[in-house]
Amino acid sequence: MPEDATAREWMLAEEAVPIRLMATIWADVAGVHDDLCTADDLDAWLDATAVDRSGQGCTSAELDLARRLRDAVRRLAAQVTGDDREAARSATGDARAAVRDLNEVAAHLPGPRIMLADGVLQCTTSAPGSAVTGALARVAAESIALLGGPDADMLRACRAPGCVLYFVKTHPRREWCSVTCGNRVRAARRYEKVRSVR
Repeated sequence: MPEDATAREWMLAEEAVPIRLMATIWADVAGVHDDLCTADDLDAWLDATAVDRSGQGCTSAELDLARRLRDAVRRLAAQVTGDDREAARSATGDARAAVRDLNEVAAHLPGPRIMLADGVLQCTTSAPGSAVTGALARVAAESIALLGGPDADMLRACRAPGCVLYFVKTHPRREWCSVTCGNRVRAARRYEKVRSVR
C-alpha cells in the first residue's frame, strides 16, 4: 500500500464504509491507482475502517472477493449518479453483473436458521466461512443500503478535475469529495479567470 494511503483513507473518514471502499481506487497526476493489491492491503483497509475481521488475515481469494465487491459498488454508484467519467466507465461489467456480484457477497451474511436439537426447536445463526468474508458481507449489506436506500439520491461523483471518488452530499452546499478537491476546482477557476483577462 502506498505510504500516503492512510492519509487518503482518513481524508474520507467521515464517509460511510462503502464510500471508503470505493475510494481504494484513486487518482493523481500519475494516473489511477488501486490500494487493494495484496491481502495485506485489504487487512490494512479493514483495520483503518474499523471493519472487524477478528484478527484474521485475508486470503488471496478474499482479496479477489473484496476487489469484486469494490468494482461492483463503483459500477452501481456510477449508475446511481449518472457518472460518465472515464474511471467510472472502466468499472468492470455492466450494472446487472454488478448487482449479481454485490448480492453474492452479501449472501455471506450470517442469517437466521432454525434447528431441531433433542426434539426442541432452537434459533441459531449461520456463520460465514471466515471472519474476513463476513466482514466483506457486512460492507456489501451497507453498500446495498446506500445504493438502493432512501439516501441514494444524495450519492455524488466528485467532479473535480482528475478525481475518481464518490461522496454522500451531507450538506446542501457540498460539491466535492474533499476540501482538497474543492480547493483544486477553485484554483482552476481562478486561473482561467486570470488567463481570460490577459
